[in-house]
Amino acid sequence: MRKLILAAALSMAVAAPAWAALPDGAPAPAFTAQGALAGKTQTFSLKEALKKGPVVLYFFPAAFTKGCTLEAHEFAEATDDFKKLGATVVGITAGNIDRVAEFSSVECRDKFLVAADPGATIAASYDARSQGNPAYSNRTSYVIAQNGKIVASYTDSNPDQHVQKMMDAVKALRAKH
Repeated sequence: MRKLILAAALSMAVAAPAWAALPDGAPAPAFTAQGALAGKTQTFSLKEALKKGPVVLYFFPAAFTKGCTLEAHEFAEATDDFKKLGATVVGITAGNIDRVAEFSSVECRDKFLVAADPGATIAASYDARSQGNPAYSNRTSYVIAQNGKIVASYTDSNPDQHVQKMMDAVKALRAKH
């Protein structure tokens, strides 16, 4: 009986979706991506952005979907506060990459760059690829310190806490320095 319960628990653990994220202290994989800010095409380089301060990098599944639109609005509202703390916000998606320019203007309200991730290769390097469809990214947010190390991560399909958790992490990082 005990073996049966253990086997059942093990099978449920294996069957559950794995929400992974790179751990705090891990080096953030360097990347360059095409994206848009205020509807204008730009290239984003993590290495270049880190020269200015920490980076809030958030992965989202697809532009113009309910949760992603809500999350974009919340990050747009908080972008000025992130900037006051010296942080750059960038969103990245493997879904609807043909619409990042429009999404950056309409839903991100011209506040921050949205990058395209064809094939979810950047998401894969950040352990932020969707378990249900590996061609898309899941909803994972990171704060990356200027030294290129991850200081905070948060994965949850619900967009509600991402902005607050990243803001708290940026404030804690600033308090240390």
